[in-house]
Amino acid sequence: QVQLEESGGGLVQPGGALRLSCTASGMFFEINGMGWYRQAPGKEREKVAGITSVGWITNYADSVKGRFTISRDNVKNTVYLQMNSLKSEDTAVYYCNTDPPYSKWGQGTRVTVSS
Repeated sequence: QVQLEESGGGLVQPGGALRLSCTASGMFFEINGMGWYRQAPGKEREKVAGITSVGWITNYADSVKGRFTISRDNVKNTVYLQMNSLKSEDTAVYYCNTDPPYSKWGQGTRVTVSS
């Protein structure tokens, strides 16, 4: 059974930074593309970043391009999201999943950007 556990969220001021982590178990992590997704209050969940299994090619939503960086560690079965220059509109619950998402969603980690 696949389990995804996100961590690293919190309250940060605009312009600040956070690093999210997601550890996966119960899956062949290294052969899966992975992604970070977020769901803001009253909005649908959206993908913000992805990283392929081969070549570790990354892709980003336009709204986070140049500010967020996704990376992965196949030894630790972990995917990261470094978030810099955070804005209030980045406030959301952040989730990881495969890319495209086919596993059960974890509980996510809440990011609040506010002064």
